Amino acid sequence: MFQSNSHRRLNQLTGEWNLVSPHRTQRPWLGKHEGVPSTPKKEYAGDCYLCPGNKRANGELNPQYKSTFVFSNDFPAFNAAAAQKEIITDNLLIAKPEYGISRVVCFSPRHDLTLADLSVEEIIAVIKTWRDEYRALGGMEPINYVQIFENKGEMMGCSNPHPHGQIWAQESIPEIPAKEDIKQKEFFNKHGETLLSAYLRTELSSEARTLYENDDFVLLVPFWAVWPYETMIVSKEPYPGFSGMPGTADSTFADILRRVTNLYDKVFNINFPYSSGIHQAPTTGGNNDHWHFHMHFYPPLLRSATIKKFMVGYEMLGEPQRDITPETSADILRQLL
Repeated sequence: MFQSNSHRRLNQLTGEWNLVSPHRTQRPWLGKHEGVPSTPKKEYAGDCYLCPGNKRANGELNPQYKSTFVFSNDFPAFNAAAAQKEIITDNLLIAKPEYGISRVVCFSPRHDLTLADLSVEEIIAVIKTWRDEYRALGGMEPINYVQIFENKGEMMGCSNPHPHGQIWAQESIPEIPAKEDIKQKEFFNKHGETLLSAYLRTELSSEARTLYENDDFVLLVPFWAVWPYETMIVSKEPYPGFSGMPGTADSTFADILRRVTNLYDKVFNINFPYSSGIHQAPTTGGNNDHWHFHMHFYPPLLRSATIKKFMVGYEMLGEPQRDITPETSADILRQLL
């Protein structure tokens, strides 16, 4: 019945519900149509502030880098002035300064290569950069959480087509990781194992939403997925984060990253847009055995290269809603592997 009738699914990681309405895929579409997003073709762009040797907005010159390149964001979400600790309270009006650091990670010197185009060895260099930044930033005072993410494509608000991601490190644990922290801790304290270890056993036993696995990681469509072709990478071992993951897992993580990004590009035969991000243990210095390393991929496209899923109306005022079931999207993606 769940494949044809409306129902709600619980996101075990956050405790939030979302609505699934499979019957709505039969409705006629009279919505907006757009041109297919263009794909960068040049290996080097003279006007790109991320390409090697070019000048950035703050006047600094990029080095002639040959692999990954990291620098502090010229337009950071956080600033040093937030280092003051004064909390502003006026009855129901509450605000507090937020200290943080924003980094940009260029995946490659090539202007025209996305993660899907890089070799496993080149993606390993990106992973090592992520790990180094996670450890370095997380070890600083007063940083308590490090969020690694990528916005790919104009549709996701990416301001520069040169393939890159970002790292935001801050003193507070943001809302979504904070919710995941609570739910994972509750499960671990009750069952003595991580929530995602138990969830992974369930997914691997049914295979309804599992797409691919190697020695160290599993790629799947979450049971509670909101976005049409949402996926998640989960480590088979319950590593709390990069700090607990052995370096030998770099190649298998790179393998599954390359596969999922290539897979997306095949769905509508375009340079597929998405937002992705790694969720791992906070860097508070406490016991984080309840945390289990995973990575989310949230692509917006729904019916074609030009029709995207909007979070509007009910989604903004009620709760997230999707039309095609996670099982249907898993079948579609599995056929493209």
